[in-house]
Amino acid sequence: MLKWLTGRQSIPVWVIKQIDDNLLHLCGQGSVEPRAKRSDVIETLHAARYQGAVSMANGLVLNAQLFAALAPLEALQLDDQGHAHWRGRTWYVSQVPQRCWTYDGSLVSQRQAQGSQEVLISVEDVSGISRHIQGAATPGSVDFGPPGVDEHPLIEPRDREGRASTPRDRHDRQFGRSRDRND
Repeated sequence: MLKWLTGRQSIPVWVIKQIDDNLLHLCGQGSVEPRAKRSDVIETLHAARYQGAVSMANGLVLNAQLFAALAPLEALQLDDQGHAHWRGRTWYVSQVPQRCWTYDGSLVSQRQAQGSQEVLISVEDVSGISRHIQGAATPGSVDFGPPGVDEHPLIEPRDREGRASTPRDRHDRQFGRSRDRND
């Protein structure tokens, strides 16, 4: 009641994760708690300059910097075909799952069937990682050098005949002695 009297009640918003050419990646609804006059905060939301906490519909509180825009509820309308009408344009809408709300990279849309309807779902764009892996994972040849050249330090070294070396052999190698002389 007190929030209503002071004009500091929460402002419901549409939470937009990413804006592409004709596509909005929409997280769903949330709300912001105004610290200034309500009209000033709504003006800040329309100008995409809001900074602060966003309470998501499921109770999570996230920083507004994670999102591309926060649109006041009345500024963005969804129609029956799943399109959004915002800023004088019609947009396709891709639903952003909760796991992507804090993702710092770009998102891409994938078509998925939900019941008898096909919807767009946003997923993390990992094409850059895939390109990096494909470039680095070119098939090559394995060069098996002479025994002992590239042995791992925790694997028991072997002599030329493939036998495990003795502690004395290791001691001699460590101190540069040759086993050719008679002891």
